[in-house]
Amino acid sequence: MADGKPRSVDLDVARSREVLDYVARNGEASVRELYDALHGTDNSMTEAELASLLWQLSHEGKISLEDVKRTSRSFTKLLARWEINLGLYSSLGVALGAIISIYVVSSDLPWVVFRWFFVSIFLLFTPGYVSSKILFPRATDFDSIERFMLSVGLSVVILMIVGLLLNFTSWGISLTPIVVSLSILDAALVTIAFVVEYISKG
Repeated sequence: MADGKPRSVDLDVARSREVLDYVARNGEASVRELYDALHGTDNSMTEAELASLLWQLSHEGKISLEDVKRTSRSFTKLLARWEINLGLYSSLGVALGAIISIYVVSSDLPWVVFRWFFVSIFLLFTPGYVSSKILFPRATDFDSIERFMLSVGLSVVILMIVGLLLNFTSWGISLTPIVVSLSILDAALVTIAFVVEYISKG
């Protein structure tokens, strides 16, 4: 018991610092947004513990709490919350990186390594990851390993469906149609994911 108390105090201090840093970076935030953002780094924290911590910080005058009615938030503010949306923005970055590595970067070593890296993620992870964010938008729905495995599985399924559909078109299954199709699909899925998140957070 003697060793548990200092550890608990240190944990509370670390959590308080995370809350204050998040609020400083993003401005106002709901308890749900704070919980979703912090749960990724501290999945042992419960909603009750976060609520107690916020009440303590408010009592100390470090933050202010307001009981506000549920109103629709600005979509622009949602897009500006980079910490929550980092995965979606990274998906667009991977798609852009794949396009550049295929059509701009040299196919000679060592530059071809960048092509392998971006294209592998673009094909085998990104489509499934964004789809998982649409189907399960909350960070607490899965842990990191579960979401990774789900993303890879969904990506394989999506890739097979895209290839099957392209096979029945005049373009056929070749490099450019696949890249264009997956890029458009990725952008569409990211847009839908943002809309789902906007609706779910109110």
